Amino acid sequence: MNDQGSRNAGMMERLGRYEPLLLLMFAALSGGVLLFVYLTGEVLEGSTKGFDEAILLALRQPADLSVPIGPGWLTHAVKDITSLGGTTVLAMMTALVTIYLLLDRRRAIAIFVLVSVLGGWALSAVLKLSVARARPDIVPHLVEVNDLSFPSGHAMVSTVTYLTLAALISGTRSYRSTRIFIVAVGILLTLLIGMSRLYLGVHYPTDVLGGWCAGATWALACWMVARRFISPSRRADGAARDLPPKE
Repeated sequence: MNDQGSRNAGMMERLGRYEPLLLLMFAALSGGVLLFVYLTGEVLEGSTKGFDEAILLALRQPADLSVPIGPGWLTHAVKDITSLGGTTVLAMMTALVTIYLLLDRRRAIAIFVLVSVLGGWALSAVLKLSVARARPDIVPHLVEVNDLSFPSGHAMVSTVTYLTLAALISGTRSYRSTRIFIVAVGILLTLLIGMSRLYLGVHYPTDVLGGWCAGATWALACWMVARRFISPSRRADGAARDLPPKE
């Protein structure tokens, strides 16, 4: 009886520890979906046109809309940053991380990373075709683009890729500081890439907001699935391998 009582107490303690986190994640996931649906509706109705155009115009010299604000080197730097959200870079990043996880004997996480990222890319393409918003033409584009505008593919796909990789890789690390750093880098990259699309004049602000929202929601959903279905024992074994040897 005492043993049974101890097991029940231990189970209730674990539920008490994880249930609030899961409820918070479900709330964030639901909020992300609702926010994206609301934003899509506003875009389709044209309600965001004034806001979108005001931001794009504010980023250009009033006397010559083909010249962005800021020093000349900033445009070159922004073009370098936006390339981090391109298909080539993201595909290479995903492939290298997947190979690394396979070599590290984390096959389940490696397969899940690949499926999660590819699924997010497919979702981005479907959303673009569904909304079919044309690219902004109020200011000249500083880089060549030839596809649809909402949601921003660079913003969404980079968010999907970097946040999914950050969330799943951080789960394999032992130290809190390392996990926080990995997630922070993923968030920073997605923010910089999204803002670069505005500076280059190839997306409306609501395109980028929609991309961030959809991408972050997808990454959160992937993290929740991984947390639920990837074996905790494997994560524990991986964490044990990462610990420094005892003296």
